[in-house]
Amino acid sequence: MRILFAGTAEAGRSLPAAQVQAAADLYLKHRWKAPRRYGAVASLAFVLADTKAERLDPVEMQTLAVELEAGLFPGREAGQVCLLTFEGDETAVLQFASLSQASLASLIAGRGYAGPPGHVQVITAAAIRAVPSAPSEAVVDEVLRNALSQTAPAEPAPEPAAQAQAKAPGLAARPIVSAAASRPAAPRPTPVADKPKPPPPPATGWWGLYHPPSESFVGAAIGLRADLAAPRPSEDAALLTRDLTCLNDAQAAFAHPAFQKGAGDVGMLFVPFSFWNLTNPASQEAYKRRLSRYPLDMQTRLGATVYDTPREPSLGLLGQIRTFLQPHFAFIDLNITEPNFPVATLPGDLATSITLSLPEDDLRARVEAIGQFAAAQGAYRAKGVRQGVAGLRDLRELEACRAAGLRFVCGPAISDLMASPIGAAPALGLPLKVA
Repeated sequence: MRILFAGTAEAGRSLPAAQVQAAADLYLKHRWKAPRRYGAVASLAFVLADTKAERLDPVEMQTLAVELEAGLFPGREAGQVCLLTFEGDETAVLQFASLSQASLASLIAGRGYAGPPGHVQVITAAAIRAVPSAPSEAVVDEVLRNALSQTAPAEPAPEPAAQAQAKAPGLAARPIVSAAASRPAAPRPTPVADKPKPPPPPATGWWGLYHPPSESFVGAAIGLRADLAAPRPSEDAALLTRDLTCLNDAQAAFAHPAFQKGAGDVGMLFVPFSFWNLTNPASQEAYKRRLSRYPLDMQTRLGATVYDTPREPSLGLLGQIRTFLQPHFAFIDLNITEPNFPVATLPGDLATSITLSLPEDDLRARVEAIGQFAAAQGAYRAKGVRQGVAGLRDLRELEACRAAGLRFVCGPAISDLMASPIGAAPALGLPLKVA
């Protein structure tokens, strides 16, 4: 792994490579734990070994880029740190570790380098992309196509029989006309251009936030499409990357005219945060850099969903989380998995709502969890905290929420994961799936 950074000065002084190396070494010491091994082999170059994995996890490497940027270049725009990873045999890895800056630039640009092949990825806080280790085949193909298009077809070579007759002594030379030459040449087939591949689906989408008493949508919550196919990861680094993706895509949605000031009510919009990452200073810096780009006039309609909230969270940590989120969000939602969450011990000003994510169990267990959660409505009202249920996947679960008087629900039973938020609108004509 090679580390490159664009920032050459910080606060008017040079930023030594040793400082970057020390920060990366500290990160790897705490995250790249045994039986995995790592070692510095040159300035800003590390060899990483993991006998239990065939390839490096690029998401884990991206978290290193995020944390290096946050720690070394606070307040600077994204793109200050770039990681270049190379996977190959031992000889190839060591040669990669000694490459010059010019060779690294060639790799980053996709032109490859004159060395042993390997799997190369360019990783920044904003993106992950694979690049060829050898000169790009796409570039070579383009050069060949251009050369062929500018060259006239060559004349066919004379047939061997014609050559023999022309050279044989005592025979009159006479033209020999082949069957192929006696009829017009068949037209060359017109090359058919490859159909462009459809773009991949976006990484994120929006769940409609539904209010059963008024039969209307009151907002939306951004989520990841990957969660439709597999459970979300549990590692802090992977969760941070997921959250940053959601924050970025939500910011892009804010550019839509429907979100501009005076364009109408688009309802509440919720973005996710990991509880434990919100307690980590380096992760907080990564969150802060994304939130610094959010328009100030959106604050009154934005909500933060803090997932993985433990059953008995530290009030001190909750206070710190509230202090961090409050300047950017009008609503703070604690996402829980325990229906008997002890809300009575929670100060009322630490959250505006608490949402139960239903367990991955059968329908009966999920409906029972809804009933247990709803049984504490008196305590929630006394604290001034709203209740919601997330992850509904069946009409009977929605009916259980209605019967219990729970006011905010979302999940696959309510809407598909949509390309853009619904906003605040009646459910009539909108994608309420189970109505």
